[in-house]
Amino acid sequence: MIELNVCHLYGDLLNTYGDNGNLLMLKHRAKKRGIHFNIEIISLNDPFDADKYDLVFFGGGQDYEQRIVSKDIQTKKEAIIKYIENDGVTVGICGGFQLLGHYYVDAAGNRINGIGALNHYTLNQDNNRFIGDIVIKNNEFGETYKGFENHNGRTFLGEGVKPLGIVEMGHGNNGEDKTEGAHYKQTYCSYFHGPLLVRNTTLTDRILKEVVKKRFPKEAEALFG
Repeated sequence: MIELNVCHLYGDLLNTYGDNGNLLMLKHRAKKRGIHFNIEIISLNDPFDADKYDLVFFGGGQDYEQRIVSKDIQTKKEAIIKYIENDGVTVGICGGFQLLGHYYVDAAGNRINGIGALNHYTLNQDNNRFIGDIVIKNNEFGETYKGFENHNGRTFLGEGVKPLGIVEMGHGNNGEDKTEGAHYKQTYCSYFHGPLLVRNTTLTDRILKEVVKKRFPKEAEALFG
C-alpha cells in the first residue's frame, strides 16, 4: 500500500463553507486506488517540516481566524516556501489562497500579511461580495471546472503565476481580468467553495496523480495512466 503524509494547515481554525471537503475528496479518491493518507493538522505554534509532507491543504476562514493564522504562519514561512519551490503539491482555498500571497486587505481595511510564496495580493471591496455559481476553463489542461464563489477579496496575480482558469461565468479573482484562482508549480489555489474538488473530480485526480508521482513515479503511471 502507498502511504502519503498529508499536512492540513490550521485545520482546527480554517474550514469556511466546508472547505475540508476538498481534503476528504482527495482521501476518498486515493482510497479507491489503495492509497492511504496519514493526515496531520499543523496549527498554531507547530513547526512545519518541508521534507515530511507529500500534500498540503490550506483552507479558508473568517477574518478573525485569518488574522491569528497570519501572525503564526510567519514562523513557518521559510519552510512552506521551500516546500512549494521544491514542487510540493499544495491546495489553497479562499483564505489559504490569500495567505499564500503577499498580503490581503480585510473587510475592515486592515492589511494582513501573507508569506509571499505566490506572487499575488488581495484587496477588499466596499459593501460588496462576489457570490454565485461560477464556471472556468483551464486551457492548459483542456478542462472545465464548476463551483460556487463567495468572497469579498479581489485578488490580482503577478508575474510567474497562472490562473487556475479563465472565467466563463461568474466573477473570479477580481471581477475585472477574468482570472480565477492560481496555479504555480504544483500549487493550486481557488475561491471555489462547494467544495472545489468534490464537484471537479478530474482536477482531484490530476492533483492526486502529482502527489503520488513525486514519490512513487512507477506506481503513479500504473494507477493513473
